[in-house]
Amino acid sequence: MIDKDIKTIRAEIERIDTLPTIPTILKKLLGVIENPKASLTTIGNFVSNDPVLTSRVLRMVNSPVYGFPGRISSVNQALILLGLNVVRGLLLGVSVFEAMQKSMLGLWEHSLGSAIAARIIAKKKKLNEPEEVSIAALLHDIGKVALSLKFPPEYEEVLKNVEQKRQLIFDGEKEMFEITHAEAGAWVAKRWNFPPNLVEIIEYHQKPHLAKNFPLQTAVVHLADIMVRARGFGFAGDGLVPQLNQSAWYSLDLKEDDLKDIFRELEDALQEAADFMLSDE
Repeated sequence: MIDKDIKTIRAEIERIDTLPTIPTILKKLLGVIENPKASLTTIGNFVSNDPVLTSRVLRMVNSPVYGFPGRISSVNQALILLGLNVVRGLLLGVSVFEAMQKSMLGLWEHSLGSAIAARIIAKKKKLNEPEEVSIAALLHDIGKVALSLKFPPEYEEVLKNVEQKRQLIFDGEKEMFEITHAEAGAWVAKRWNFPPNLVEIIEYHQKPHLAKNFPLQTAVVHLADIMVRARGFGFAGDGLVPQLNQSAWYSLDLKEDDLKDIFRELEDALQEAADFMLSDE
């Protein structure tokens, strides 16, 4: 177990944006989006002035994660179509991309797959903002990135222990840190002024029955995470599939035909996503 108490771990996690390993663009971006008064225009101008960020955002928006039939050609168009919360989350997702790739091979792929699955389930359930649920799924494992960047040797040991003991990743994290990536992710989300629905979903994606304000959206991300792990798309830190939370399952109330449709659409979308990521290499 790490020789730090939870209060100290939290304080260090919340200072993650001071790390030299955090991409420069993310540090700049946080200065813009941490301001709750930042408008669509402010964010649009910031992104448009950075060619690399612009290309990443447009590439993601036009990827299988969102499934728009037509191509979105500008950041402002994306902002108008997707809304401020979605684009803020998307910007964080693509900015954390480098850190994700370094912290755990396959984590970015797992996150993308979860985002795709969550959007498909949310649309099947006719939720109002399927893109926001998709963003929550894209960022649900951000706590793994935070823990691995702040405590590299300890997190490396967690991954080794998990493999040797055939544990779930959050059991290994709990043994080492007394908290899991869900708590760490929620601390980062609050520190970075994520909207309340994203904070709650990130915090309770393992325990959706504890979500008070957004239980259905949290249940969607919980199921999406498990489906993508079961499919073996990407790597979430262990080779196991967590048990599906019964409360979440009952709240989603998915019929057999619904599940068949979801699995069929997910399989096609994941294949597209694999091609999309391959073309990025």
